[in-house]
Amino acid sequence: MEKTKIDWCDSTWNPVTGCLHGCEYCYARNIAKRFSAGWENISDKAIHELDSRMHGDRIDLRKPKAEPYPYGFEPTFHAYRLDDYATKKGRNIFVCSMADLFGDWVPDEWIQEVFEACWKAPQHNYLFLTKNPERYAESGVLGDKNFWFGTSVCHKKDVWKCKYLPLGANKFVSIEPILEDLEIIGSPVINYVDWFIIGAETGNRKGKVIPERKWIENIVNECRENGKPVFMKSSLAEIWGEPLIQEFPEGLKKRGDLP
Repeated sequence: MEKTKIDWCDSTWNPVTGCLHGCEYCYARNIAKRFSAGWENISDKAIHELDSRMHGDRIDLRKPKAEPYPYGFEPTFHAYRLDDYATKKGRNIFVCSMADLFGDWVPDEWIQEVFEACWKAPQHNYLFLTKNPERYAESGVLGDKNFWFGTSVCHKKDVWKCKYLPLGANKFVSIEPILEDLEIIGSPVINYVDWFIIGAETGNRKGKVIPERKWIENIVNECRENGKPVFMKSSLAEIWGEPLIQEFPEGLKKRGDLP
């Protein structure tokens, strides 16, 4: 179970960590490297499976410390985390905030085990997010009302990915970081997606993109005209310059409303 500063969910859950997309703005990679045990440098495997929590002695030989990302940002299945939320009260859970669960390199078996853990704890809403939405069609659980399927869009060339969000399912798009004007005005994507999340790039990367307010306005205005909820992340506070719009779609419990 993991607390989170991500303001559109209540908790994050990472039975799978690591990613091979190589995005230059990735915050998760930096976190994983910071808390890595360094074992990625001595392993000859591309992906890893752990049945129990690994411990290292990086800090104090007398007090071995649990390593959350022993192989850094290399894809890793943490089977011991599957039951983390089995008996917890209902909440909105971002599944695999430190990975892309639907990346091409992820074995089908990992995805299946994650889904099975979700089915065993139906009191929660589960939010999945991927840069590879084409793989959603293979999951076979698209009718689950407490499952939300999203895709990441940062450039206008990526807007087409939304068409792979599954029909008949809860769908959202995460525009984070927004790196240019997506030009979605009049686009069919506005009617296809149930919820829009917008955020700016964080961190101090060289070449970091500071979005223009107009890019955000265009999305908000289009959502307003089509009755779509929009959620602005706190990273937009200075750019937006007024109270952030933080709306949730029907079916997702808001913070503070949990039983």
